[in-house]
Amino acid sequence: MSVKVSIAMVSILRDGLANGLGVKYKRLADAIERGIAEGLIEPGCKLPPHRLLADSVGVTIGTISRAYGELERVGLVVARVGDGTYVRQRGMERQRDAGFRNVSEEPRVFFDMSRNQPIPGQEALFLSQTLQALALDHDVLQHLNGYSAEAGSLRHRAAGAHWLRHQAFVPVAEQIVCVNGGQHGLLCALMGLLKAGDTLVTEHLTYPGLISVARLLGIKLIGVAMDDDGLLPEALDEVCRNHRVSALYCTPTIQNPTAAVMSVPRREAIAQVCRQHNLLILEDEAHAVLAQQRPLPLSHFAPERSVLIGSLSKAVSAGLRVGYLHASQPLIGRLSAAVRGTSWMASPLTLEVASLWIENGIAGQLLTQQIAEIGRRKALVSGVLEGLVYKTHAHSPHFWIEVPEPWRASQIAAELKENNYLVATAEAFAVGHGAVPQFIRASVCHSVGDDRLLLAGFDALVGALTETV
Repeated sequence: MSVKVSIAMVSILRDGLANGLGVKYKRLADAIERGIAEGLIEPGCKLPPHRLLADSVGVTIGTISRAYGELERVGLVVARVGDGTYVRQRGMERQRDAGFRNVSEEPRVFFDMSRNQPIPGQEALFLSQTLQALALDHDVLQHLNGYSAEAGSLRHRAAGAHWLRHQAFVPVAEQIVCVNGGQHGLLCALMGLLKAGDTLVTEHLTYPGLISVARLLGIKLIGVAMDDDGLLPEALDEVCRNHRVSALYCTPTIQNPTAAVMSVPRREAIAQVCRQHNLLILEDEAHAVLAQQRPLPLSHFAPERSVLIGSLSKAVSAGLRVGYLHASQPLIGRLSAAVRGTSWMASPLTLEVASLWIENGIAGQLLTQQIAEIGRRKALVSGVLEGLVYKTHAHSPHFWIEVPEPWRASQIAAELKENNYLVATAEAFAVGHGAVPQFIRASVCHSVGDDRLLLAGFDALVGALTETV
């Protein structure tokens, strides 16, 4: 950090305090944001230490910390543990309201390895056939054209129970709430069971959709340490002893982005910690259906306090927007009320299509095809990745690839983007202000069914990583 930067910052902050609006930390954050926008504070520069600024401006260290935290929340700076706070490079800022999008807004020329989406198969054909059959059944269409109960019809709920069933975990229709996809289910679970200001713990790298909806609802997130087996029970216990925590959100099977799968002993230990601290468990099983030999869900080990979020989006069809919440009976009313408050009900037409597919085996057929195609594509590119350090699971649609030192994942992503390839970096999944691991998530799910493009994309990724060694 140069003396010039420090002097400029003090001047900018003093002006912000004198002329800004709102509480002190917000005035300071707004002043720094203006300084960045006007080029007075350059991209990549290190901001002055908290204590130095606090003493120079005449505020508490906590006020400076909150100002820096606000800037990190909106994506203008990044904090590196033991190193300081830096202004992000141009083009690397997180959009305030965009979050991690399910589809790319980049031009079609980009080959997108950044997103986990179902690989196109026969679902369009099956959808055409199903809709044609429904068009001939006037009575069914008349029924689907009206309002339904907020939790869904009993038949649609029964189909959801069948979809979520796994080994000894056997849901019943009365434990199911139908939702418009997994993200809507997550929104309803948070709206129905938590309130603004509550604290939710999650893996320190977690599903970006959770980060977005928690921010919208004013729910605080705390990231918890992980290892190769997933969330650490002792880390969860420590956080609960030091904070007033209401709930846990986690992905025990094919964790996003690390692809970790919790062992049964780990699931039992997590359930025990949640009982000890009276935590609600929100369990995301969006990718879990891809691992047919997976362990039982957390909801099996702590059924009285668990909400399982499942959907058809990763295995059957993303466009149907069909998902299911499984919970104990006392929670069903609150979850149903959240559905009513957000969309009145899940779409009966798409639920009918999904139910027919679950009942007649089409959903299972599409799931089997999805698993097979993911495996085929991963086998195709795994040889290209030889020599790199990465994590994955046999049925995960992505690789979690380490970026060799001293390079940063954002640099690799920027280089690839210049060559029309998109990947996701760990920053999109990070919770809290700790150091972000230097990893890239690369998916095999691009919809363009051309193996040459897939290989070219992973060749480019490997080339960018190995050139840095």
